[in-house]
Amino acid sequence: MAVLVWIAEGTWPACVDAARDHTPAGADVVLLHVTPVDVPGAAHGAFAGLLGRGHPERDPGTRVEHLAAASADRLLADAARRLGRPCTRQERTGRAEREVVAAAADADLLVLARDGDRTHLGPRSLGPASRFIVDHAPCPVLLVWPETAPTTTPPPPPPHPR
Repeated sequence: MAVLVWIAEGTWPACVDAARDHTPAGADVVLLHVTPVDVPGAAHGAFAGLLGRGHPERDPGTRVEHLAAASADRLLADAARRLGRPCTRQERTGRAEREVVAAAADADLLVLARDGDRTHLGPRSLGPASRFIVDHAPCPVLLVWPETAPTTTPPPPPPHPR
């Protein structure tokens, strides 16, 4: 069984715990982190547009890229340690929702956490990225709450027939 676990800031511990608790011990687990390209790109653009192109060694975009890579490495290492069993770590760069869906092409299960409004049950508990992933995943999805699910009253009644 091939299991892909989306490692995103703020929600990754719940995803790792779910993968550990709900998949067989012998599963091939891939921990995936996606670094967005927009932040380093904005820094590169600001430097080129505002400060000129004469000193590429001072381009802050390069520094931001290095910091993002180091942060991703630490996050993946922490996730692997929490998983407590052999796994593969994978880092991609791009739009998170697109990269996760592409990486799930060979997976038997995708584990991700709700990334929207986590104070209420319902569709708004999925942010735009997780909504896209759930809608386009080419494999079964295990969707987890990053913390305890909110308690609430029963769902609203169904609409009246016309």
